[in-house]
Formats: sequence, C-alpha cells, structure tokens
Amino acid sequence: MIKEEDIFSIGRLGKPHGVKGEIGFTFTTDVWDRVDADYLFLMVDGILVPFFLEEYRFRGEHSALLKFVDIDSIEDVQEYSGAEVYFPQSLVPEDNEADYTWGYFEGFRVVDAKEGELGRVVRVDESTENVLLELENGTLIPAAEAFVKDIDHEGRIIRMDLPEGLLDI
Repeated sequence: MIKEEDIFSIGRLGKPHGVKGEIGFTFTTDVWDRVDADYLFLMVDGILVPFFLEEYRFRGEHSALLKFVDIDSIEDVQEYSGAEVYFPQSLVPEDNEADYTWGYFEGFRVVDAKEGELGRVVRVDESTENVLLELENGTLIPAAEAFVKDIDHEGRIIRMDLPEGLLDI
C-alpha cells in the first residue's frame, strides 16, 4: 500500500473536457511526462488510488488533458474534478535534482544545525517571491538555498543551517 510520504503533489485536476472522459490537469512539474509514467495517484475517499493513463496531450506550459483507462464519459470523470494529483517519489530519476518542484519536499523532515529536528514539511507556500516551508507546528522557514546544507532524498531530510534568531520571529 502506498503511503503519503512516498508521493508528492504535482498538480490538480480541473473540469471535464468533452464527453469521452478527458479532464483538465494543471501541473507544477512535468516529471510524469519526462519519466513516461503509466499512472498517477488521486486521493479517493481518503485512500491513494492509482489511475492509469490511457493518453494525454499538452494544452500549455502547465496544463494538459488527461484520459484515464476505463473512464469513458463525462459522468465518470467529473467526480474527480478538483482532485489533487500525486506522483510516486520512487519514479523520480535521482539525477534530476534541479527539476524537483517545491511540492516534492512535502513530508520531508527539517533538521537545523543548531536546533536539531524542527518538524515535517506539511505545505510549501509559493505565493510570494520567497518560498516558505510550513512545518507541522505552523513554523514558516524560508526555503533559501543559502540555508540548505544537504538534502537526503532517501531519508527525506532537509538539513539546514538557519540564521540565529530566525525561528524566534
């Protein structure tokens, strides 16, 4: 069974398109296309379910139309409108570190050189110029490269060296 820490969000489904089961998809990374993935995960009734891709076509730089196997009508697909789409971390090529999106780091533990473990990343806020990592305790940490000392992808740990007093803000 796939666990939430084994996946990361890559976008969201939009509205159905046409009558043959296609649905819009707005994505934050095209990793699913670059590794030629056969499936994506959707959260259905609190359970991660793989949906196999029958075909897809790009509509823009960050959007595509998806057609899933055995979903052949507007009625079948519309119940998934607005669903978050996830991708398995195990399929991400290790040499593509520069291609990770911020959403990939959800679920990683943040460890500071001075303070030790700070918590798990529950959300990444990209709404401002400075990307923030939101930890499970509500702490916001700037995701500045200058603060990141190491990323352990296998152990899902971000090691940081935060400036003195940053956590007191």
